[in-house]
Amino acid sequence: MSKKDGLRSYRGKRHFDRTGEPGGESAARDAAAGDEPAFVVQIHDARTMHFDFRLEVDGVLKSWSIPKGPSTDPHDKRLAVETEDHPLEYQEFEGVIPEGEYGGGTVIVWDTGSYRPTSHDKQGRPVPFDEALDAGHATFALHGQKLRGRYALTRFHGREDDGGSGGKPTWLLVRTGSGSGGGTPDPRRARSARSGRTLRQVAEEEAGTSAENGGARR
Repeated sequence: MSKKDGLRSYRGKRHFDRTGEPGGESAARDAAAGDEPAFVVQIHDARTMHFDFRLEVDGVLKSWSIPKGPSTDPHDKRLAVETEDHPLEYQEFEGVIPEGEYGGGTVIVWDTGSYRPTSHDKQGRPVPFDEALDAGHATFALHGQKLRGRYALTRFHGREDDGGSGGKPTWLLVRTGSGSGGGTPDPRRARSARSGRTLRQVAEEEAGTSAENGGARR
């Protein structure tokens, strides 16, 4: 599937004359040999508070909504509901999606970095990451500012989640191997890995900017 086709659902849900989210028009980055793909975790204070977990795969960000957020504790199994692909530029998006728009609410970048695919077949041969996802089980090592170590995404088979997935594919995100046991921080107190701001500070700053711009127009 081309990048353009992969972002069709993303673009169809948004009005880019109203939201500051990226339209995904930029060409996919040309990764250098040995360059690891990117990941980002964003906190999204929308209708319900959640974390958005995104992995760079084939020129887009494969995305999952994680209500409780990714955990550093191997004992935690986090529900991850698959959502539409997002453009690579979205890994830097931080701001307020206007009320009435799809996903309206405040977004901060909680963590960002790179990841290394680690999936292998039964013979121990590496499996391309997109193929591992298609098969429903992918393993990888995160190299972020906050999340570091090995994780696995496993898709549910033959059942739907009872927690309101709306029929979307549901997965489990689990820390594998050893972990710190620190869990996930309170999203309302968490700070952005990009700007150091909280959700509240981002919302207040954007509200102040909007008010100033409105006053200038008057």
